[in-house]
Amino acid sequence: MMFKKAALAAATAALGFGALLAAPAAMAQDQFVPLLVYRTGQFAPLGIPWADGKQDYLKLVNAKGGVNGVKISYEECETAYDTAKGVECYERLKNKDGGAASFDPQSTGITFAVSDKAPGDKRSIVTMGYGLSQSANGAVFEWNFPLLGNYWTAADSIIQDILKKEKGSLKGKKIALVYHDSPYGKEPIPLLQKRAEKEGFQLMLLPVTAPGVEQKSTWLQVRQQRPDYVLLWSAGVMTPTAIREAQATNFARDKIYAIWWAGSDHDVKDIGAGAKGYNTVTIHNTAERDKVHDEIKSMVYDKNQGTASNVSSVGAMAHTRGMVISMLQVEAIRTAQEKYGKGKVMTPEQVRWGLENLNLTQEKLNALGFGKILRPIQTSCTNHLGTDWSRIAQWDGSKWNVVSDWYQGDKSMVEPLVKEYADKYAKEKNVKVRSCN
Repeated sequence: MMFKKAALAAATAALGFGALLAAPAAMAQDQFVPLLVYRTGQFAPLGIPWADGKQDYLKLVNAKGGVNGVKISYEECETAYDTAKGVECYERLKNKDGGAASFDPQSTGITFAVSDKAPGDKRSIVTMGYGLSQSANGAVFEWNFPLLGNYWTAADSIIQDILKKEKGSLKGKKIALVYHDSPYGKEPIPLLQKRAEKEGFQLMLLPVTAPGVEQKSTWLQVRQQRPDYVLLWSAGVMTPTAIREAQATNFARDKIYAIWWAGSDHDVKDIGAGAKGYNTVTIHNTAERDKVHDEIKSMVYDKNQGTASNVSSVGAMAHTRGMVISMLQVEAIRTAQEKYGKGKVMTPEQVRWGLENLNLTQEKLNALGFGKILRPIQTSCTNHLGTDWSRIAQWDGSKWNVVSDWYQGDKSMVEPLVKEYADKYAKEKNVKVRSCN
């Protein structure tokens, strides 16, 4: 079915429609949410379940009557993880049906490109677990929301887990970063360099040329240099290729830690026991199942309205992450309605206010069916990230198991980087820094 979806997207693109998969025509009272996706291209194995999860959750919201009666309309636009195509999607959908509520570009490269446009267009960019790590600084990045974590908090949480395994000392150790040679893959490097300086380990940087199907030379260096741990910043076809190369070179899979986009079911299930021990950091607890999964099944899939080809996709980590990001966008709309009028369609600027004033308590998360998946989240003018809880999940040969306590990025490591890079961005882009007093 994946191949059918990819073929459909490619055929639509060939017809000149930008690989669009649209919901029914929106009514004037609907709230429009654009869905940038990559069901084709090098990252399609990740992009497909992510896109399915985003759309399934919006279908669930509509099945429950919408947001205080306001239904969500949506339209997919295929980017193939290509920055130019992503910008085209953004430009074409930003003013649709009264204005896009918020954008999830689903790509760090696209995020870099549209972040320059967002302030002028007054459109919010929501990047759950990716994008510009420094955009956590809401005073500089008024329209960016890297909710729940970024690549610096993820990398720091991984180092914390390794430190625990190594009884608190990494002095004299060697850690390799095998990364996709793109803005996405390079994001964790500044944090890892700071951590290496503090902890006394040697950091090896091993870039892999896209799409990542050829890694023999990279893993030859791993075999020769014998790092104690490998951090893997990959996605799509690059991930199973890396795991198979680690297996071929006999590098212990339990010494590999992957970013969350390289830690989904499709990355490991075909390798099975060969990937046993492989670790991934999760966005909060997206290896967990909760009430929302049961609701998706009963109110969407049991009515033959599911986006994925099979209900078995529901509960897979990438699908759950898709649901989480749609939930955050929907709750920003609900938060905005509390201020600007329940049952009304919110403007993009009002939704931005909702994103900046999210306050998802444990009680609210429980009611939404995400209580086991997420911890409370609160944003503010200065803090556009919210709360960056994460955990480590490990593949046991047939399924993922959460194997760590909760982690958060070390503020003494992360916050100075956020300030340094945000200040640099503001100077380079001539951004007027807001006062958040």
